[in-house]
Amino acid sequence: MAGGTWTTQNKVRPGVYIRLRSENQQGLTIGERGTVAICEPMSWGPVAQVMTVEAGADVTPFCGYDITSPQALFLRQIFLGTNRTDGAQKVLLYRPPASGSAAAAATVGALTATANYPGARGNNIALIVTEDPDEEDTFTVSTVVDGEIADQQTAQTADTLTANDWVTFSGTGALTATPATALTGGADGTVQAAAYSDFLTAIEPYQFDILIYDGTDATVQSAMVSFVQRLCDDNGQYCQLVAAGLTAADSRYVINVASGVTLEDGTTLTPGQVCWWVGGAEAGASYSESLTYAAYPGAVAVSPVLANSQIVAGIQAGKLLLTADYGTVRIETDINSLTTYTTEIGREFRKNKVIRICNTIANDIYRQFSESYIGVVNNNEVGRGLFKAAIVGYLLELQAQQAIQNFTADDVEVLPGNDIDAIVVNVAIQVVDAVEKIYMSISIS
Repeated sequence: MAGGTWTTQNKVRPGVYIRLRSENQQGLTIGERGTVAICEPMSWGPVAQVMTVEAGADVTPFCGYDITSPQALFLRQIFLGTNRTDGAQKVLLYRPPASGSAAAAATVGALTATANYPGARGNNIALIVTEDPDEEDTFTVSTVVDGEIADQQTAQTADTLTANDWVTFSGTGALTATPATALTGGADGTVQAAAYSDFLTAIEPYQFDILIYDGTDATVQSAMVSFVQRLCDDNGQYCQLVAAGLTAADSRYVINVASGVTLEDGTTLTPGQVCWWVGGAEAGASYSESLTYAAYPGAVAVSPVLANSQIVAGIQAGKLLLTADYGTVRIETDINSLTTYTTEIGREFRKNKVIRICNTIANDIYRQFSESYIGVVNNNEVGRGLFKAAIVGYLLELQAQQAIQNFTADDVEVLPGNDIDAIVVNVAIQVVDAVEKIYMSISIS
């Protein structure tokens, strides 16, 4: 189903075309947020595949390590959340191919064990073959990872062994007893910029709220910005990019992180790595929640430490900054990189809470109208009345949850379009923002 942003009624494909702009001053259900997409170089896992990692799931099959390990820090940060909001509920994880990568392997007698995936993680696997004391010419083959047995099989010949979560066996002939033999030769390789282009092609059919890029390659950054812009304006898939060190992004679809942090265990994270936490928090926050002054759990310091004038300048430049206040690291203000305002896209669109509300409305209408209304409802007064009733009910629910305010049914208008199969829907909403500035006067007598 087609979608995207419209300025004139010139669309060819059937679809839902939505225009978000500033207002000079069958029912629809509110969809859930919480999905992050990321392309992350790793030492284990399927290559060039989109994997779905749910919050709370064992991440070992996806990255080769448990969630507490340093190698899984990026996932731990994405799922972390803030002191008052959840982190991501789902991660669409893509491991890019890398030139020079190799799978570890070891040969013991007639048996060869090869790591299931390329990468250095395979070098932490060992193979032990012990003779069965109770059955002649029978052996126990143990796959050991980090010193612990991950799989055991009993066999007489190499060709009767089956692959497990870590290695694939090959070879023919009788097994022979051997002490622990480590797999060797595993290498991560080098990820080229072109691999990110393949990632964007692979991830486009999926629905997600936040796309994270934690690197510094200017070419990849530009491709990511253009990709998200196209998804929103042309495809009707409303989302945001979280990246760091961007120059002149100036887009409500892009969050430009500009602070690094130190965690309580001494780990230091660059602004690019902080994108993991920011991206997960932005995805996990609901349409009615702001992350302004939300605390970063486990963070104890920020880098660089900025003076007041530098913080003001950073905010005005569309940078998402972290500051340390009374020993707690917080998001200074929950903004995106938008700095150029027009009558169509006003200053209010720099707030990520506003974008979350708008994206929620746009994505919900797109998805549910596509499923239940396009090609089904007649374009007459009755059919257009159904459209209006559905939108009004939906927006009243948002108002009940304090996402918007001062809404009435008169704020929705459904009119015939220029073509016989087109309609025009005009909706006026007033978004509720969080209190961020408190001006207090104290009189003493």
